[in-house]
Amino acid sequence: MNTLLALSIAIAAGLAVSRLARLVRLPNVTAFLVGGLIIGPSVLGILPRDMLDGFSVITEAALGFIAYSIGAEFKMSYLKRIGAKPLTITVFEGLGAVVLVDVVLIGCSLAGIPGFDLPMCVALGAIAAATAPAATLMVIRQYKARGPVSEMLLPVVAMDDALGLIAFAISMNIAQTLQSGAAMTVQGMLVSPLLEIVGSVVLGAALGLLLSLLARFFRSRGNKLALTIAFVFLALALCDLWGLSNLLCIMMIGAVMTNLCPAASVIIEQTDRFTPPLFLLFFVISGAELDLSVLPTVGLVGACYVVVRVLGKWLGSFLGSRLVNAHPNVQKYLGFTLIPQAGVAIGMAQLALTRLPAYGS
Repeated sequence: MNTLLALSIAIAAGLAVSRLARLVRLPNVTAFLVGGLIIGPSVLGILPRDMLDGFSVITEAALGFIAYSIGAEFKMSYLKRIGAKPLTITVFEGLGAVVLVDVVLIGCSLAGIPGFDLPMCVALGAIAAATAPAATLMVIRQYKARGPVSEMLLPVVAMDDALGLIAFAISMNIAQTLQSGAAMTVQGMLVSPLLEIVGSVVLGAALGLLLSLLARFFRSRGNKLALTIAFVFLALALCDLWGLSNLLCIMMIGAVMTNLCPAASVIIEQTDRFTPPLFLLFFVISGAELDLSVLPTVGLVGACYVVVRVLGKWLGSFLGSRLVNAHPNVQKYLGFTLIPQAGVAIGMAQLALTRLPAYGS
């Protein structure tokens, strides 16, 4: 099938299902996923799986702009107003999911329940920390949500992935050691993941500063948008080349730009107008890539992972919110907004595929 025809079909499917989703009051992001599932290999097969593999550049670009949009929410005036509350909540909800999933799955493994292999359980516990920023941002934008929950959610989701990457790097080292019987090292468990985080933040800050300076030389809104797109693509390329976190790096670009660039509001407005079709394609392609035939093989370990992770996210965010005396609505509802998993978790699973070949699939 022609690539442009495939993209046209993907956009049409997302738009069509979104009209139907409104009738049952579901958000657009759900409609886009369902639309992709319908035209994907698991249902109608209009988009073949080999063609979906060629759309990776679209999904990577979409994740880049999602990270940029979240970073642009980090205005210093806003951060001063909310203080250290998001950081505390992030630690509780992220580690809450990791610890609870680890305890339950490792407990099942030690009890000798089939399917609960110890290295795999440790790896799943690390993946539990990650939350999908894309779905979160899309729902907030669609409903124009403004209030204590949405204000707290964006910085928590942004910091959540940083915590998740650190937890994953440490846990994967433990899982590999359990699988091979080798000795654990401080280098692999702590130094390497911390260097990745610091490197991503430093690169993002440098690119954000350069973007803020160069934007002063362009008056046209279109040129400012083109410059922003170039920097997002540059960050994606450099992070891939140097093994850094593209999400953290591009979030930092957005955060520096929104605080230092006089034209920040213009750039953000133009970016928000440019990205909706890209986000639509991202979720339609994600839905099309879902393989329904895998569901029966997930088994008890998959069911435990889902249930315990949701409980860990909700309980951790509730305890963290209570500790910092957050708004009552934040205490009640924030945990439910942290349930989605997508790009970051899938990336972690792909890495587990190569580093834990016995359990990766």
